[in-house]
Amino acid sequence: MAVRVGINGFGRIGRNVLRAAQGIKEIDIVAINDLTDAKTLAHLLKYDSFFGGLDSDVKAGDGKLIVGGKEITVVAKGDPAELPWKDLKVDVVIESTGRFVDRAGASKHLAAGAKKVLISAPAKEPDATFVLGVNEHTYDPSKHHIISNASCTTNCLAPVAKVL
Repeated sequence: MAVRVGINGFGRIGRNVLRAAQGIKEIDIVAINDLTDAKTLAHLLKYDSFFGGLDSDVKAGDGKLIVGGKEITVVAKGDPAELPWKDLKVDVVIESTGRFVDRAGASKHLAAGAKKVLISAPAKEPDATFVLGVNEHTYDPSKHHIISNASCTTNCLAPVAKVL
């Protein structure tokens, strides 16, 4: 069964998460929260200034994006506690706004019904911080619910430092 993912913040990182998840059957992007309207989000996803056009068809509907024929719910809430994660059965939230990087902010996603929060930046007081290729093997799903992906600098240097 696919992991149901909600994306909070559909800027560069949020859009790239969706792009990377395309075609991966184990990941189901079910919702996006961003204060920008769906029509603008669709345009930004379809026409990326760095990666170019998305190969999938992208359309905006009333409260949704349709990407490659798949509907994704779009909401616009400034407070994660108000998000419909429970109703949408979201397993994991990708927190990519840059705003909710402390434990109190990330916990609002859990209170709204998400099971896990993955913060795409350095976090204050996460349950754990993981860098792929360095320490992801220490992940414990029973204990780690608020997770940080560290910084881009850490992700570049930590694997090299591990080898040295």
